[in-house]
Amino acid sequence: MGAYILRRILLMIPTLLGIMAIAFVVIQFAPGGPVEQVIAKITGQGGSAGERLSGGGADIGAQSFDAGGDSSHYRGAQGLDPQFIAKLRKQFGFDKPPLERFLTMLWDYSRFDFGRSYFRDISVVDLILEKMPVSISLGIWITLLSYLISIPLGIRKAVKDGSSFDVWTSAVVIVGYAIPGFLFAILLMVLFAGGSFLDWFPLRGLTSDNWSQLSIPGKILDYLWHITLPVTAMVLSAFATITLLTKNSFLD
Repeated sequence: MGAYILRRILLMIPTLLGIMAIAFVVIQFAPGGPVEQVIAKITGQGGSAGERLSGGGADIGAQSFDAGGDSSHYRGAQGLDPQFIAKLRKQFGFDKPPLERFLTMLWDYSRFDFGRSYFRDISVVDLILEKMPVSISLGIWITLLSYLISIPLGIRKAVKDGSSFDVWTSAVVIVGYAIPGFLFAILLMVLFAGGSFLDWFPLRGLTSDNWSQLSIPGKILDYLWHITLPVTAMVLSAFATITLLTKNSFLD
């Protein structure tokens, strides 16, 4: 048993490397990469993204964009100096060969260095840590409710196998299994938030702006009010698989 577990753990290494290699190829060689995004941001919004770049590259881009002048010094019709484009490519590492970029990425990831978000101007690690409490909170609720609903339902379906209860609940399970969670989320937002039909729940945020001023029961109710739609969407998507697994396990 121990050898089997060790073997499965060791197999994770080439699997992860393969996934990272595929993701690297897709991201690095697909059109519309980070350089193009920064250029589009600069030309479309007056250089706000370029100001986030270090080393003076943004100044070069802004000067060349505002200057006019001879078209031979600019890239296409966007008015950006080729020097600025070269600085961007160097900053993003595109001046190096693909293999070196991939190895650099692996080395950075091994040190938990995921770079910076150029459009949020914050470290990716800090961004993950900032959002992690929300993800953990939602994950706990989704897991808890999914199992509390799915296991009793799966057991009852196994006991009542072939009955009318099993038939109509199977229809509900199939719908939940077929429709992805993000589509459930969109439907719930359209129906119950934003005022398209009903305006019962907030569209965003984990708490209200005046959360700190509320009483303890008010804070709890406000928190539950905000997480109702996202938790419902994910539970509707997750409970179907667990229900089917529970039923099949009992029948076997």
